[in-house]
Amino acid sequence: MTSQDITRSELVELVTREVLAALAERADICANPTKLREIVANGADRVSFHGDAQDVPLDLAKFIDHTLLKPDATQDEIDVLCDEALEYGFASVCINPFWVKRSAGRLRGSDVRVCTVIGFPLGSMTSDMKAAETRRALRDGAREVDMVINIGALKSGQYDVVRKDIERVVDAAREVGALTKVILETALLTDEEKVIASSIAKRAKADFVKTSTGFGGGGATVFDVALMRETVGPDMGVKASGGVRTLEDAEDMIAAGATRIGASAGVQILSAAEGDGNGERY
Repeated sequence: MTSQDITRSELVELVTREVLAALAERADICANPTKLREIVANGADRVSFHGDAQDVPLDLAKFIDHTLLKPDATQDEIDVLCDEALEYGFASVCINPFWVKRSAGRLRGSDVRVCTVIGFPLGSMTSDMKAAETRRALRDGAREVDMVINIGALKSGQYDVVRKDIERVVDAAREVGALTKVILETALLTDEEKVIASSIAKRAKADFVKTSTGFGGGGATVFDVALMRETVGPDMGVKASGGVRTLEDAEDMIAAGATRIGASAGVQILSAAEGDGNGERY
């Protein structure tokens, strides 16, 4: 793939009429429990809901990632994260690789999965290192991995390098049936580079594209999510992560095409959804 494969006129086409139509079509999903279930049935893995508390699906927790990636997280905080995930029935905990084995042990026998990050947060490690990190995390119990692309290689036009880098992680993850999400770090990319990166991730057979690490100076935007969704099509996941702090933010991301929302306030989400708390919902 070269930079000429995707022209600026094609980029404009990707984000005009179809994106606007998609935004309009999905605008009321978060307020309608029936449509929420339709989206889930059609393959959404993570969704946000805005409606009356009595209408909240009892299985909503299964679409929430409970996340703690801050560098100063302690083992006690990780244990609380896991215990909360068990109590509320969250889909996964997302933690740094060091904590995977501990988390997997604490969650053993439950339906809560362990997700971890690879090449995080810079993405500039070699492909061998990313593949090795992935296999170690999988041995320790991870079943979802969020990898950061080689941003410098992408911006240098080394698209085959980027593709092969992703493929190494995808291949390692699929040895045990784990999911791979590809973090683009959109705040550092031009719109054309976002389209190219999303296309490369799709060609490399990743399961998701993801906006951000949360550590790269910017997070998810509605435009970026819509652009990524229109690039990868309906069958690949899109995760909006970084800076999603309010219910309105989450609703906008869902409307733009996100099927997962990266958030660290899972307990507050369910508490608010049930009408038992004052925390933000994501």
